[in-house]
Amino acid sequence: MSNVQIMTGNSAAAWGAKLCKVQVVSAYPITPSTSVTETIANWVERGELKAEYVRVESEHSVMTVCISASTVGARVFTSTSSHGLLYMHEQLHWAAGSRLPIVLACVNRGVGAPWSIFNDQQDSIAQRDTGWIQIYCRDNQEIIDTVIQAYRIAEQVYCPVMVCYDGFVLSHTMMPVEIPDAEAVCRFLPPYKPHTILSPEDPRNINPVIFPWQRRDAEGVLRDGYMDMRWKLQHALEGSRDVVVKTCRDYAELFGRDHGGMLWTYKTDDAEVLLAGMGSIATEATMAADLLREGGIRAGVVGIRVYRPFPREEVREAFRNIPAIVVFEKNISYGYEGALCADIKAALYGAGIQTPVHNYIAGLGGRDVKASELAEATRSSLAAIAAGKKEQQTWLNCVTE
Repeated sequence: MSNVQIMTGNSAAAWGAKLCKVQVVSAYPITPSTSVTETIANWVERGELKAEYVRVESEHSVMTVCISASTVGARVFTSTSSHGLLYMHEQLHWAAGSRLPIVLACVNRGVGAPWSIFNDQQDSIAQRDTGWIQIYCRDNQEIIDTVIQAYRIAEQVYCPVMVCYDGFVLSHTMMPVEIPDAEAVCRFLPPYKPHTILSPEDPRNINPVIFPWQRRDAEGVLRDGYMDMRWKLQHALEGSRDVVVKTCRDYAELFGRDHGGMLWTYKTDDAEVLLAGMGSIATEATMAADLLREGGIRAGVVGIRVYRPFPREEVREAFRNIPAIVVFEKNISYGYEGALCADIKAALYGAGIQTPVHNYIAGLGGRDVKASELAEATRSSLAAIAAGKKEQQTWLNCVTE
């Protein structure tokens, strides 16, 4: 019998962590993520979740606690947003370099200056090169399902996972969410088997200063240098694609919900133009595609679900033989273009695909983005492409003069 409740995205993330039986939670409050760990703290206080809740003085310390707890073999969870994620920056590298399967819910929010508590994806995009797997969710059901999947992914490849979803747009919006059966989650997610060794009978240093080159230890065993360890992290993230896809497939078989693996598509079979995006703006794009089809333009959507590792092969397959691509995104790589647009272009270039790509920077700092506006922007791009303009960057709903 299904257990459907009306809940916010933050509640969905908390439920995901609870169902995974996390053992250590540490957090420092920051809008709009605060209620994720507030909910978990209430469960711990009432004895509904057997976990240690560690209160600290900053987000840097939050990730330090998560690293320490994961190192000793605990399943750990935290959440943050915006400047909180940026304050973790050093420790995000440390968690990935230590190959720890930490799961973090990033409730996307703009960063200052000036201050904004509203949504865009600049915070997580700014951390894309820290060695974390990044997954972007469309709705609250996907949030709870993805948190559960994230632990299975992280604990197979020994890499941390960031589950990202739009602040307020999802974090504080109520939606029907089916809570998975706890026993079924236990069957889906086996107990965590740590790769770290902590034993008084087998003492060893953890993450000491390391040389650039390989060298033999006291027993004569050749050990990795710094660069070898970096290659192994890159290899693990590249290899996690197969784990992500299989995890999503296995989850769909058990729970009946398939969120698409590395990416998802909408009405792409006969499309003459594809709209692309991540998170809630991609959901908005599906409604824009419907509006365009009502006007005779065969539009479809490609939603990038996993941004790191980037779904290079899936992107090439999705966009092959498409006359036009329009990318909408809630971030900007200052001095260049939207980060997603740049990565899509790079993937297509490697396959020799010369499709025109137009980029729209939209919704920064929570500015509203309507389906009708995405549709109108697409029409404008199609007209420009027909006139020979293969590339274009536009700031949607922004005074640029």
